[in-house]
Amino acid sequence: VQLQASGGGLVQPGGSLRLSCAASESAASGFASDNYAIGWFRQAPGKEREGVSYISVSDDSTDYADFVKGRFTISRDNAKNTVYLQMNNLQPEDTAVYYCATFVDSSLIKYGRRWFADFGSWGYGTLVTVSS
Repeated sequence: VQLQASGGGLVQPGGSLRLSCAASESAASGFASDNYAIGWFRQAPGKEREGVSYISVSDDSTDYADFVKGRFTISRDNAKNTVYLQMNNLQPEDTAVYYCATFVDSSLIKYGRRWFADFGSWGYGTLVTVSS
């Protein structure tokens, strides 16, 4: 596995979690290449995968899906080859498996909630369950 997402768990509505996406040595180049971005995606049971947020390696610019704006924050620690997703005010509709992936920044195309790109590395996801 080149990317490993972690930090998921069970949280009550209104709660917070911080997800981490750590790159192995073989995937670390994607975290350092100026033409790459690192994104978070999620897939709920029975639904298609959707884009959540991404951060560009070149300038640390960020972007968010409308449904997480103001609640989620993406950041990265270059020294640790790790990208984080701070998720606040979680709601039941945020329940999903969350994945991180690298992709060529300029290749991203959004079709509503679905984001398509020239992906580099994916890893196993981490399950986030929001329930009372």
